[in-house]
Amino acid sequence: MFDRFKHFLAQFQSSDNSVVGVDIGSAYLKVVQLRRKSGKAILETYGSLALGPYAGIEIGRATRLPSDKITEAILDLIREAHITTSRGAFSIPFASSLVTAMDMRVLDVKNLAIAVPIEARKYVPVPISEVNLDWWIIPEEPGAIATTEEKTFADTPLPARADLELGEGEEGPKAMKILIAAIHNEALSRFQDIVKGSTLQSSFFEIELFSTIRSLLPQDLLPHAVLDLGAGETKLYVIDRGLVRFSHIINHGGQDITLALSRSLGISVEEAEKQKRSRGLQGGPEEPSISAILNLIFSETNRALLSFEHRFGRKVENVILSGGGANLIGIEPSAKKNCSVPILRADPFKEVEAPAFLNDVLASVGPEFTVALGIAIRMLQERR
Repeated sequence: MFDRFKHFLAQFQSSDNSVVGVDIGSAYLKVVQLRRKSGKAILETYGSLALGPYAGIEIGRATRLPSDKITEAILDLIREAHITTSRGAFSIPFASSLVTAMDMRVLDVKNLAIAVPIEARKYVPVPISEVNLDWWIIPEEPGAIATTEEKTFADTPLPARADLELGEGEEGPKAMKILIAAIHNEALSRFQDIVKGSTLQSSFFEIELFSTIRSLLPQDLLPHAVLDLGAGETKLYVIDRGLVRFSHIINHGGQDITLALSRSLGISVEEAEKQKRSRGLQGGPEEPSISAILNLIFSETNRALLSFEHRFGRKVENVILSGGGANLIGIEPSAKKNCSVPILRADPFKEVEAPAFLNDVLASVGPEFTVALGIAIRMLQERR
């Protein structure tokens, strides 16, 4: 059915004005192609491809493929999704990145470009010369301390740095918070090799959490959490006033559910993946195994949100379920039952123009394409 819709969208593609966002996940490769018309983002095509078979393992399993295999998968998906443009941008996995906030006392903000890399040495676990580093200023906010809890080790062109000056009459160093993002040069080189092997030209790379923010919370100033349910792990982000305030990785994902089903029901991993997708939490023999993994994820989510609330004095408005795991049948009622805050389902395509008859389909598959869509939107914005 999805193939028929993609063929329909392909009739309206215009490669000259189009861009494509590429999200290389642990188990699936996703692409979204957009173009701009009258100031609006128009969906041209999208597609997803399982990476497991390229590693000789089952669909749905997380894997770390060599660059040439990822390039092969990209070329296959470009063909299958009828991608017609070479203008693209790639996301970088959050787990490959270091994203954290640091405190600085600055006498002259004009010297930040020199001072930030020096201060960042305290936070980056390898020599600064071995990473690609970027940063931006976190605006002051009464009663809040800007930080990210998870310090994982990625590069991204970040939003423009704020031009801040000391006010008249102010003397002495000014306390500031700086958000830094870094990726090891070897990791960056790996992604550059992937791009070179594909037919795409990528003008930048972006850490996936920033693409997620752009897709789901582009203008919102209230605290929201995003629970990105991937195959190999689950990522929790708390976004407040459009900035990353807190992040955490939960070492359970969709793959764990599949493997638990395989063990408990005595079936193959391939069959377990099919049953998970077709039945989900519908009261069958699969439900106890699925619920056990989800309960671990939701329990850790609650603890992380409580930690955020205690540290910052801000209460999260809701949790948005994103990623491929958000498409599991019955996950929303389960999340509402087990989480301490309201639950919403990601709908990244809601602000994108597409034929009306596709609305239900896009709402159904949307969570899986949150990152790919977010990076494609940024590409459109930069091509104005």
